[in-house]
Amino acid sequence: MRLGLVLLPLSLCSAPAFAQAGPPPSVEPPAKLVDPATADRLADSMEAVSKALLDLRIGDMQAALQGRKATPGERKLTVGDLSRREDPNFQRHLQQRIADAKPKIEQSIEALNRALPEVTSDLQRAREAIERAMANMPDPTYPRR
Repeated sequence: MRLGLVLLPLSLCSAPAFAQAGPPPSVEPPAKLVDPATADRLADSMEAVSKALLDLRIGDMQAALQGRKATPGERKLTVGDLSRREDPNFQRHLQQRIADAKPKIEQSIEALNRALPEVTSDLQRAREAIERAMANMPDPTYPRR
């Protein structure tokens, strides 16, 4: 029974695809991860996504949830408008939070760069173990007695 549970997923895969040796894994981190400008681009992306979400119009939805039609003024209401009602300095605080996140992004990229060679070698060992296991699988065309 247990052997069947192991063989079933493997039988769904293409054997020639597993038989072909792929290129040896590279232990060098991709150039984009090593580049210090990556953290800047990620921070800029976070800012762009935040701006897009803050510009999302929600006045019609808010009125519909309250069971009424939205007024012309409410139709222009955005997430950013609601946020600024609660905190007049919301935009400045948001930009400060994004700026504060940049060093954390840089630290994460550095940690990823340090861990990448070990992860790559672990994946290579796992690949070799799977190849050994597949080499020891019984031939399904072998006649049974």
